[in-house]
Amino acid sequence: LVVVGGGSGGLACSKEGKQRASVGVILSIGTKWGLGGTCVNVGCIPKKLMHQSALLGGAVKDAAKYGWSIPDKVSHDWTSMSSAVQNHVKSLNWGHRVQLQDKAPTEQCFFMFLRSIVYLISYLLCPQTVLTAENIVIATGGRPKYPAHIPGAMEHGITNVALECAGFLTGIGLDTTIMVRSIALRGFDQQMAGLVTAHMASHGTQFLWRCIPKKVEKLPSGALQVTWADTNSQCEEQATFDTVLWAVGRAPETRSLNLEGVGVAHNKDTGKIIVTEDEATSVEHIYAIGDIGEGRPELTPTAIKAGRLLARRLAGISSELMNYHNVPTTVFTPLEYGCVGLSEEEAERRHGKDGIEVYHAFYKPLEFTVAERDASQCYIKVVCKRDGDRRILGLHFTGPSAGEVVQGFALGFQCGATYSDLLATVGIHPTCAEELTKLHITKRSGLDATVTGC
Repeated sequence: LVVVGGGSGGLACSKEGKQRASVGVILSIGTKWGLGGTCVNVGCIPKKLMHQSALLGGAVKDAAKYGWSIPDKVSHDWTSMSSAVQNHVKSLNWGHRVQLQDKAPTEQCFFMFLRSIVYLISYLLCPQTVLTAENIVIATGGRPKYPAHIPGAMEHGITNVALECAGFLTGIGLDTTIMVRSIALRGFDQQMAGLVTAHMASHGTQFLWRCIPKKVEKLPSGALQVTWADTNSQCEEQATFDTVLWAVGRAPETRSLNLEGVGVAHNKDTGKIIVTEDEATSVEHIYAIGDIGEGRPELTPTAIKAGRLLARRLAGISSELMNYHNVPTTVFTPLEYGCVGLSEEEAERRHGKDGIEVYHAFYKPLEFTVAERDASQCYIKVVCKRDGDRRILGLHFTGPSAGEVVQGFALGFQCGATYSDLLATVGIHPTCAEELTKLHITKRSGLDATVTGC
């Protein structure tokens, strides 16, 4: 088994495969990152740790209301935070390397730069090595896009995700502006997206809506001057910033794989590999998992699970396929947003407006009360089929620890939960999650959905 890529999916597949295959090989794309790919090095892990740093800043502000004596001026040290985060990331890099060796201590694990699927060179630029294997799994993931058509974008910009980065940067006291061409959180429920951005705006993040960047220039002072077109006013505007971060999507890391040469079918526009339900490509014995698969969710847990299941199928010990339906996820913005299932827009498109019922509530987390926090964007929405057993189609939650809340309810989706099942569930008091078990106001009724009392 040859696994191409050392990210979440590739590592999971290789660790599982090395327990059963005669040889397990990891071939890492040439990068300064350690093992673990985007998630470990520049994605989920450091992002949530910095999100936590910002949340702690908010907790410090609340602390006085709860009786703590806090100095008048509290400041954030970026260097201390980044060092701690980077040290944790390095520990994960090392842990993955150790686990690969521990899974099969009698076999050798190769770490090489990728040149094509089967032609590689080592880190020391040794002569080409040719490897052959019964099965090849491509798990090279993706890389952030730069808008190369915008002058200065690549020369002067960095990349990551938009709302989450802007949220924690604002949270640790930095002036942050988000430029949005059209809508926020494309692909997510847009009512929920509006609550997330409204909360961010009320806490200091600036938004430039319906604006299109034109160029980025570096001034003699070192500042970056950004020029953009405001499609609302039809005017061209400028402002200066210390850093410009592009968050315009990701592209699959497939260009260096010589897919055409081996006949692997892929989408010429997106670069993503066409895969079947069992992760197979158009070429026998070549598979693709994770973000590079056409139509696959770009999420770490799906890549990990798909990789493990594929390794087991290749070993002949299982026939289980990856279930890509109703995958839960969370956006770690200052007010977290977690969801599973369909957005209200998608449910209406599939079943018609009269075919769905939406139960909803605006609630106030108990921890917000003493701190006198604004809870106007804390909201729950459950989208159900209107007829029959009122099966739940989508569940959406904004509020503290949204990921933890939705992770638990995601199990119900796999079991075909209905609105009646939700009401039959006893809530844990006092929690935010219990509000889901008490939903009784429908959007259709037009009644006030604000929760009052316990």
